[in-house]
Amino acid sequence: MTSTTVDERARTYRAHARPFWRRAVLTREAAIIGILLLVIVVSLATVRNFDSPLTVTYLLRDIAPILLIALPMTLIIITEEIDLSVASIVGLSSVTVGVLTQAGWPFELAGLAAIVVGVVAGAVNGFLVTVVGLPSLAVTIGTLALFRGIAVGLLGTEAVTEFPETWTDLAKANIPGTPLPLIMIPFAVLAIVFAVLLHLTPFGRSLYAIGLNKEAAQFSGIDVGRTKFVLFVMSGAVSGFAGVYFTLLYSNARGENAMGMELQVIAAVLLGGVSIFGGRGALHGVIAGVLLIGTLGSALRLAGVTSDIINVITGLLLVLSVVSASLLAALQARRAAAIGRRKGARSAAPTSTD
Repeated sequence: MTSTTVDERARTYRAHARPFWRRAVLTREAAIIGILLLVIVVSLATVRNFDSPLTVTYLLRDIAPILLIALPMTLIIITEEIDLSVASIVGLSSVTVGVLTQAGWPFELAGLAAIVVGVVAGAVNGFLVTVVGLPSLAVTIGTLALFRGIAVGLLGTEAVTEFPETWTDLAKANIPGTPLPLIMIPFAVLAIVFAVLLHLTPFGRSLYAIGLNKEAAQFSGIDVGRTKFVLFVMSGAVSGFAGVYFTLLYSNARGENAMGMELQVIAAVLLGGVSIFGGRGALHGVIAGVLLIGTLGSALRLAGVTSDIINVITGLLLVLSVVSASLLAALQARRAAAIGRRKGARSAAPTSTD
């Protein structure tokens, strides 16, 4: 067994040796939720029209694709991989819907075909990472350009804007009697499914094991390649679904749709407490991270702040979250080392005899 495996196991056991309330409250996820609540309270008190139901509606509509894609992205990053092609898959599925609808397909079949395109795109990523053995960062940078190029090539500079009103109205509709968009229902269902999968099943535990030490996970009987392949396929499927929703919400299918969204997704996932080095993270923290970025951006826009400044603030927030996580890990390592030295000194000290 390697020293890395021993260190990771020791870290895990130390964490679970703490009282439950400390494990539940004194976490990065709890801190993000606290910051989110603080931003909401301050915004309600200082930003005009922030308490409007329309603000809630438009906020949740805008971040719904990010919320959806962040679910499988969380699982991928926990295994120490990454998928930078998600926004391009959104654009490709959007174009698929537009082209097929324009060709006379029923929208239901066009939407299903778009999700299938997302699944195939995810499978391409998974094959190159798990079978060919290429790094996911390099693979998904390449497929980011590939999928986006295909999407732009299919429509060029044109856009498809004619879709059945029944479906566009449904994408923009709210849950009756609430300001919550209807898209929150499928999101809630998917969030529950992913949360159960990650936190309550052997499959979820295998993801943390892979992220902590891939070789040890392989020797313990986990099929690392198959597991990662499934995650990339899931990411492609959810991105395809997000592309269909994106198209209906804005009544617009273009190759440039969702440009740059992958950075927003990854920023939210990392801000929500998922370690870029794998082996750590929870879905409730990720959802809070997406909501925090969206709420902060909405409040600043209502306050008259330009989008450039909002991007700077969001970037600083992400950098601070990553730096704070690294500092916290370093402090914990130093504390553990100090405790180990004190125990070693006590055990080495001579004992008195009668």
